[in-house]
Amino acid sequence: MTTKAPSIEILGTTLTGDKFRPSDWAQRLTVAIATVAPKKKIIYHPRVHTALRNGVPAVIIDPELQMENIMLFEFLINFARGNKLQIINCPEDI
Repeated sequence: MTTKAPSIEILGTTLTGDKFRPSDWAQRLTVAIATVAPKKKIIYHPRVHTALRNGVPAVIIDPELQMENIMLFEFLINFARGNKLQIINCPEDI
């Protein structure tokens, strides 16, 4: 039996402990990578979702995304790194 890698979490807290702004950044990021279906229905990516972690907005990434869509995975990780956000469970080789 194989064990699935833990989800990667991008937290809305910077490396210095400050809150990341705007406060709805996680929703904006998930909408930015979503697709739009007929009648303007938003279809969120099935491997990326928002959550609250101890009251802090977060984007949760299924680690399978790295194998399925490396460009999208790297976009999300680079967003976090570029904004100096805390990342939990990120593979070392990224």
